[in-house]
Amino acid sequence: MNNERLDPDLKRQRGVTLFTLFTTSGTLICCALPILLVTFGLGSAVVAMTSAAPFLITLTQYKIWVFLFSGLMLLIGGWVIYRPGRSCPTDSELGAACARADRWNRRIYWSSVIVWSIGFFAAYLLLPIRIWLDL
Repeated sequence: MNNERLDPDLKRQRGVTLFTLFTTSGTLICCALPILLVTFGLGSAVVAMTSAAPFLITLTQYKIWVFLFSGLMLLIGGWVIYRPGRSCPTDSELGAACARADRWNRRIYWSSVIVWSIGFFAAYLLLPIRIWLDL
Protein backbone atom coordinates (compact mmCIF):
# COMPACT_ATOMS: atom_id res chain seq x y z
CA MET A 1 0.00 0.00 0.00
CA ASN A 2 1.39 3.37 -0.99
CA ASN A 3 0.67 6.04 1.66
CA GLU A 4 1.11 8.87 -0.84
CA ARG A 5 -1.84 7.55 -2.80
CA LEU A 6 -4.19 7.47 0.18
CA ASP A 7 -7.00 9.95 0.24
CA PRO A 8 -6.12 13.07 2.31
CA ASP A 9 -9.41 12.55 4.17
CA LEU A 10 -8.17 9.12 5.33
CA LYS A 11 -4.88 10.61 6.50
CA ARG A 12 -6.73 13.27 8.50
CA GLN A 13 -9.09 10.64 9.92
CA ARG A 14 -6.16 8.46 10.99
CA GLY A 15 -4.45 11.44 12.63
CA VAL A 16 -7.59 12.43 14.54
CA THR A 17 -8.20 8.91 15.84
CA LEU A 18 -4.58 8.45 16.97
CA PHE A 19 -4.62 11.87 18.69
CA THR A 20 -7.89 10.93 20.37
CA LEU A 21 -6.37 7.69 21.64
CA PHE A 22 -3.41 9.66 22.99
CA THR A 23 -5.58 12.21 24.83
CA THR A 24 -7.91 9.61 26.32
CA SER A 25 -4.94 7.56 27.47
CA GLY A 26 -3.76 10.70 29.25
CA THR A 27 -7.00 10.79 31.24
CA LEU A 28 -6.47 7.19 32.27
CA ILE A 29 -2.87 7.75 33.35
CA CYS A 30 -3.34 11.10 35.07
CA CYS A 31 -6.55 10.55 36.90
CA ALA A 32 -7.92 7.01 36.86
CA LEU A 33 -4.79 4.97 37.52
CA PRO A 34 -3.78 6.81 40.72
CA ILE A 35 -7.31 6.60 42.08
CA LEU A 36 -7.54 2.89 41.34
CA LEU A 37 -4.13 2.21 42.90
CA VAL A 38 -5.05 4.07 46.09
CA THR A 39 -8.40 2.28 46.21
CA PHE A 40 -6.59 -1.06 46.17
CA GLY A 41 -4.19 0.06 48.91
CA LEU A 42 -1.23 0.73 46.66
CA GLY A 43 -0.60 4.35 47.67
CA SER A 44 3.16 3.81 47.67
CA ALA A 45 2.94 2.92 43.97
CA VAL A 46 1.26 6.29 43.33
CA VAL A 47 4.04 8.07 45.23
CA ALA A 48 6.67 6.26 43.17
CA MET A 49 4.78 7.02 39.97
CA THR A 50 4.53 10.75 40.71
CA SER A 51 8.18 10.85 41.75
CA ALA A 52 9.19 9.33 38.42
CA ALA A 53 6.76 11.49 36.40
CA PRO A 54 6.03 14.75 38.27
CA PHE A 55 3.96 16.12 35.38
CA LEU A 56 1.15 13.80 36.54
CA ILE A 57 0.54 16.10 39.50
CA THR A 58 0.02 19.03 37.13
CA LEU A 59 -2.33 16.98 34.95
CA THR A 60 -4.30 15.94 38.03
CA GLN A 61 -4.70 19.57 39.09
CA TYR A 62 -6.33 20.28 35.73
CA LYS A 63 -8.35 17.05 35.64
CA ILE A 64 -11.55 18.77 34.54
CA TRP A 65 -9.83 20.40 31.55
CA VAL A 66 -8.09 17.17 30.62
CA PHE A 67 -11.41 15.31 30.57
CA LEU A 68 -13.21 18.10 28.71
CA PHE A 69 -10.50 18.31 26.04
CA SER A 70 -10.32 14.55 25.55
CA GLY A 71 -14.13 14.30 25.48
CA LEU A 72 -14.20 17.02 22.82
CA MET A 73 -11.60 15.08 20.85
CA LEU A 74 -13.80 11.98 21.10
CA LEU A 75 -16.76 13.94 19.73
CA ILE A 76 -14.68 15.32 16.86
CA GLY A 77 -13.21 11.88 16.15
CA GLY A 78 -16.67 10.31 16.14
CA TRP A 79 -17.92 12.95 13.72
CA VAL A 80 -14.92 12.44 11.40
CA ILE A 81 -15.43 8.68 11.35
CA TYR A 82 -19.24 8.50 11.22
CA ARG A 83 -20.20 11.66 9.32
CA PRO A 84 -22.65 11.25 6.43
CA GLY A 85 -21.44 11.25 2.87
CA ARG A 86 -18.18 9.38 3.44
CA SER A 87 -17.17 6.94 0.74
CA CYS A 88 -14.14 5.00 -0.38
CA PRO A 89 -12.54 5.35 -3.83
CA THR A 90 -13.80 3.10 -6.61
CA ASP A 91 -10.30 1.92 -7.53
CA SER A 92 -9.97 -1.62 -6.15
CA GLU A 93 -6.56 -1.13 -4.47
CA LEU A 94 -7.44 2.24 -2.97
CA GLY A 95 -10.90 0.99 -2.00
CA ALA A 96 -9.40 -1.95 -0.10
CA ALA A 97 -6.89 0.36 1.63
CA CYS A 98 -9.70 2.75 2.51
CA ALA A 99 -11.86 -0.03 3.95
CA ARG A 100 -8.93 -1.39 5.97
CA ALA A 101 -8.04 2.07 7.30
CA ASP A 102 -11.68 2.74 8.14
CA ARG A 103 -11.91 -0.54 10.06
CA TRP A 104 -8.78 0.30 12.08
CA ASN A 105 -9.97 3.86 12.72
CA ARG A 106 -13.23 2.53 14.16
CA ARG A 107 -11.36 0.06 16.37
CA ILE A 108 -9.02 2.75 17.66
CA TYR A 109 -11.93 5.14 18.19
CA TRP A 110 -13.97 2.67 20.24
CA SER A 111 -10.86 1.71 22.22
CA SER A 112 -10.48 5.41 23.01
CA VAL A 113 -14.11 5.65 24.10
CA ILE A 114 -13.63 2.68 26.44
CA VAL A 115 -10.41 4.13 27.90
CA TRP A 116 -12.10 7.52 28.44
CA SER A 117 -15.13 5.88 30.06
CA ILE A 118 -12.95 3.89 32.46
CA GLY A 119 -11.05 7.06 33.34
CA PHE A 120 -14.25 9.06 33.84
CA PHE A 121 -15.77 6.33 36.01
CA ALA A 122 -12.66 6.06 38.18
CA ALA A 123 -12.08 9.81 38.46
CA TYR A 124 -15.63 11.01 39.05
CA LEU A 125 -17.99 8.15 39.93
CA LEU A 126 -16.03 5.51 41.84
CA LEU A 127 -15.57 7.42 45.10
CA PRO A 128 -19.20 8.65 45.37
CA ILE A 129 -20.45 5.11 44.69
CA ARG A 130 -18.07 3.69 47.29
CA ILE A 131 -19.18 6.29 49.88
CA TRP A 132 -22.83 5.56 49.07
CA LEU A 133 -22.27 1.81 49.50
CA ASP A 134 -20.55 2.32 52.89
CA LEU A 135 -23.64 4.03 54.29
